[in-house]
Amino acid sequence: MRVYIIVAAVFWCGYVDSRKVRGISSSYKRFYRERKSFLCIDGSRMIPFEQVNDDYCDCEDGSDEPGTSACPHGRFYCTNLGFRPHYIPSSRVNDGICDCCDASDEYNSHTRCQNTCWNLGQRERAYVEGQMRTLDEGLRLKQQLIEEGVLLWREKQAQLRELQQVAEDLQVKLEEHRRKKHEADRLKEQTLKALEAGNGGLIRHQNSSVTSIFHLLDTNKDGSLTVDEIKAKVVLVHDEQRVLSEGEALALLDRGHRMDLSKFQSTLWDVLTRGDTVKIKDTQGAPGSLSSEDPHLKAADRAAEWEATNLKKVEEAYETVNMEISDLQKKLAIDYGTDWEFLFLNGQCYKLKVYEMWGMWTGKPKNHYSQMVYENGEPCWQGGSRSTTVTLTCGTETALRSVKEPSKCQYIMDFQTPVACQPVLKQQGIHSEL
Repeated sequence: MRVYIIVAAVFWCGYVDSRKVRGISSSYKRFYRERKSFLCIDGSRMIPFEQVNDDYCDCEDGSDEPGTSACPHGRFYCTNLGFRPHYIPSSRVNDGICDCCDASDEYNSHTRCQNTCWNLGQRERAYVEGQMRTLDEGLRLKQQLIEEGVLLWREKQAQLRELQQVAEDLQVKLEEHRRKKHEADRLKEQTLKALEAGNGGLIRHQNSSVTSIFHLLDTNKDGSLTVDEIKAKVVLVHDEQRVLSEGEALALLDRGHRMDLSKFQSTLWDVLTRGDTVKIKDTQGAPGSLSSEDPHLKAADRAAEWEATNLKKVEEAYETVNMEISDLQKKLAIDYGTDWEFLFLNGQCYKLKVYEMWGMWTGKPKNHYSQMVYENGEPCWQGGSRSTTVTLTCGTETALRSVKEPSKCQYIMDFQTPVACQPVLKQQGIHSEL
């Protein structure tokens, strides 16, 4: 009976249960099933199974010592039930420092490690639950921003169409006002040419009144014409440079020193109307001159100024509308995301002064709108232009979370916003082996 017991003891000593081999994960247990020999995982060597975890490194890849520190390049698997499992270098096994939260790495050391996996797992689960709530809320807010973005996009498109229609209408008005101004300028020019042809011709052409010509000659406005006033205003047709003599002026005044409106109409008016001997001195534009006093010329000048003013107003309105159209077209040409979810950020300021210009979206193909680059900023001292890479992360608020400068004049920012939340994250869940 004793011999049988000894044999049984030897038999059970040779049996190794793969479930009790320390330092291996469930995915590697198939390599440690009970058998007489053990094949190194890299296939380099076959050793007796009892040499697994015997604190002596037989395999080059260290696979025969998953639970000891014998192999320099070995790994020890912390199961960490209730928390996240992970690997540690096998050199940390039984080194007196607790690396695994389940204390499995210090199974044969003087250090008494506590199993903290459950507490860590609780904190991890609370964090994950918080992240999932943030994701849910972020997705809800994102949907709102998408709906607002779509409405805003449609409003801007409608605004663009309205502005384009206004521009077309102004174009028609512009052509009309240009035509009117051209006609007004032409009429003014014709009036001036008629004036240059001589006052007699002008009087006949414009049918100027006797009274207006009388008042033009009556410089002091006392109701009568004198020799000095005739000499100052009237010249010979064939010798405009010579001033009339006193006798010539008296002759025009019908030998009287003064002439009232009634006598002017019956005498000098007829002489000026014929325009063959004398005419009113050509002093266009001067105060008291025919060109400045004639009502027809004044009317033509006012009409020209009025049309010029109207044309300028329409030109300014047309230019303003076209500038608004150009600005709106530039804004609409920006990539605001597949559902215009980033449109709400247009014009928003988050109190971070930067000088870089928008570059492009640079996110990975699966999430193209997760990262953007600003380029061609202010020049760096002894370097190139500044640039900024902004990574967008899911959050319930839109805010700048952090700014770093990993290299000279190259900045990295973390920008949190609901529009960065992706439904695929919720579908996959936040992976954690608890």
